[in-house]
Amino acid sequence: MPAQRRRPPVKPAIEVTESRLAAAEMLADMRNGELLDVAFEARNAPLDPRDRRWLQELTYGMLRVRGRLDAIIGPRVSLGFARLDADLADLMRLGTYQLLYMGSVPAYAAIAQTVELAKWRHGIGASKLVNAILRRIDRERSLLDSEIEQLGGDPLDVMAAKLSHPRWLVARWVARWGEAETVALLNANNTEAPLCIRPFGVVREQLEAMLEAADVAVSETPWLDDGLQIRSPVAITQLGAFQQGAFFVQDPAAALVARYAAVAPGSLVFDLCAAPGGKSFELCKAARLIIAADKSEARVQRLRENVQRLEATTVQAVVADVRSFPAAHADTVLLDAPCTGTGTFRRHPDARWRLRVSDLAVCASVQRTLLRSAADLVRPGGVLVYSTCSLEPEENDQQIEQFLREHPDFSLAPPPAGSVPADVLDAGRLRVLPQRHGVDGAFAARLQRVPS
Repeated sequence: MPAQRRRPPVKPAIEVTESRLAAAEMLADMRNGELLDVAFEARNAPLDPRDRRWLQELTYGMLRVRGRLDAIIGPRVSLGFARLDADLADLMRLGTYQLLYMGSVPAYAAIAQTVELAKWRHGIGASKLVNAILRRIDRERSLLDSEIEQLGGDPLDVMAAKLSHPRWLVARWVARWGEAETVALLNANNTEAPLCIRPFGVVREQLEAMLEAADVAVSETPWLDDGLQIRSPVAITQLGAFQQGAFFVQDPAAALVARYAAVAPGSLVFDLCAAPGGKSFELCKAARLIIAADKSEARVQRLRENVQRLEATTVQAVVADVRSFPAAHADTVLLDAPCTGTGTFRRHPDARWRLRVSDLAVCASVQRTLLRSAADLVRPGGVLVYSTCSLEPEENDQQIEQFLREHPDFSLAPPPAGSVPADVLDAGRLRVLPQRHGVDGAFAARLQRVPS
């Protein structure tokens, strides 16, 4: 990982906006291993609400189209884009995104601010390079689409650059679903994820009335009869309904996993890898007790804060590793396994650029170990639910098939009819795909242990 340049001790001669400074620091944080959401939360704190929204639009938007930006910038860097300092390359991406995608930013401001940032962080020579490249991109806007269409004559290269995904992932998906459906998936990943919420302790109509009284526009969410989608730009933590524990944030795909589990009333449930707790809060509507576990102390603390805010008295948050769990024999065990997250790229646009081919094998190995450990926690006659937010067979169907071969005391047990819509079921397994269902991707398999 490249070392970060030390910032000069004085501010730039031309004042750079605080939100642009924060964007540059966010990307530096991410190059040092931080996740996008964490970096954003850390860097947006000093900003006012309007600048926070602008920062989010810039950074999340840039990462969604980073591949396309690189295809535009690259040919205009004579020494080669890959040879540029990583920080300087990110500044060029931010400037180009403002030029081409943020209509509220005049071209002169996008260029001048980025040039000044480059001068401040890298010196006068770097700033001249940024100035020349951004001005050329501004002049040659009409050529950009045709340049990308002519990339080497390889349709996969064009698709990967045009729709901004790693080529190896595009190739996998085209082989599985074909070109048209892969294009639909890539486009879905490049849209901004909506903010979806679920009522807690109130019915949907009550929650809708509370939000509308606060001038928050809402609409229905797909696939759920009680979900709401917030249409207004709003700081949700400042809403009275949030502070009163009337809702929690959850994409419909995650809610469908919890409904697919079909927990029997009065059950004892272990929710493993549970933080931040959305599935636990759905499951506790039927269960007698939810033990919501995660091995990360920080993530469990966040879960506990949600439990306290919602007054979810039947959810107990604990720090615990699945492989050494301090209890045994629940009626239902939900393992929401760590995965590559390829079903949530619209929500985590940085993930597509971090992911490597080798990560599939690494995640699959961890998942196998966790699944075997989770199986030991299921009482005879009980249910094990394995889920991921991945689209990849190695993490989903192949895991289940291998598990069933090794555990003849378990069998696939689809939920009762009506638990989830038939359109998200595939041979008894839950399969939610962004390009087909318009929400995050999710997979789940419900497995029952034979009675003793």
